[in-house]
Amino acid sequence: MRDRLTELGFVAGWRLVRALPLPVARALFDAGADRAFRADGPGTQRLRRNLRRVVGPQTGDADLDRLVRAGLRSYARYWMEAFRLPSQSRAQHIAGFRLDQLPEMAEHLDEGRGVILALPHLANWDAAAAFLVSSGYRLATVAERLKPEAVYRRFLAYREALGMEVVPLTGGPRPPLDVLAERVDQGYAVALLADRDLSKRGVEVRFFGGRTRMPPGPALLALRTGAPLFAVDLQFRPDLVEARLTRIPMPDPDSGNLEVRTRVITQRLADAFEVAIADHPEDWHMLQKLWLDEPALAGRV
Repeated sequence: MRDRLTELGFVAGWRLVRALPLPVARALFDAGADRAFRADGPGTQRLRRNLRRVVGPQTGDADLDRLVRAGLRSYARYWMEAFRLPSQSRAQHIAGFRLDQLPEMAEHLDEGRGVILALPHLANWDAAAAFLVSSGYRLATVAERLKPEAVYRRFLAYREALGMEVVPLTGGPRPPLDVLAERVDQGYAVALLADRDLSKRGVEVRFFGGRTRMPPGPALLALRTGAPLFAVDLQFRPDLVEARLTRIPMPDPDSGNLEVRTRVITQRLADAFEVAIADHPEDWHMLQKLWLDEPALAGRV
């Protein structure tokens, strides 16, 4: 029954939110975010801890609280926009997104050469995918298997309706890295969320002064295919999502074995993510435990 109610909640979101006038939808989701801030549940407490890492001890508690509230509103905006994306036209997907560096990436894609896009959980990554597909490019990504399974299937259908090819992280007929390498060779853009490891076998990196793990997939894919790897910075603007790209340099082939080079590239990605998140931390939607040297939640911080 709980799984069924969860599924029905998402269905209601996709069907009802897109039917509301945009100002009404924004007001409702902002109100929900403010309510979550006042309730100060585990997700809000975790966001506060994570943002404290970003802004440092020099930021006062009042300023941190304002940042947490803005962060919850940004997260709510992601969901509001995600629910509305399937009802938008290609022209709307393009108009609602800005990437001034598109020519830098398009020169590869237009020649049939793939690119790899590594993203942190910033702003609206689904809008970025819809923009690329609407601009005429092919895009593949990986999806974590959510619970309940019915919600995972609905998310799969949602992203496929936006034009993405979605490869399951687990449970698929072939290893996801093999499929993604094929897609890169076929001239796809491959987009991977890369600031949180889901496998518990990730690469340990330094990040905002602490230790965490990030997935090796983007680095391994770049080393395997030779395709350019970009760190993507996404930021909410009042009426659109803006993106910036940072190309990650590859280590010299003689600098070490595959494990060493994977670790170097993943740390370079972490460094690029750190710069992006520090620039606009309110758009970083990280409501899960991230750092290895951090204890379990124990009240407000």
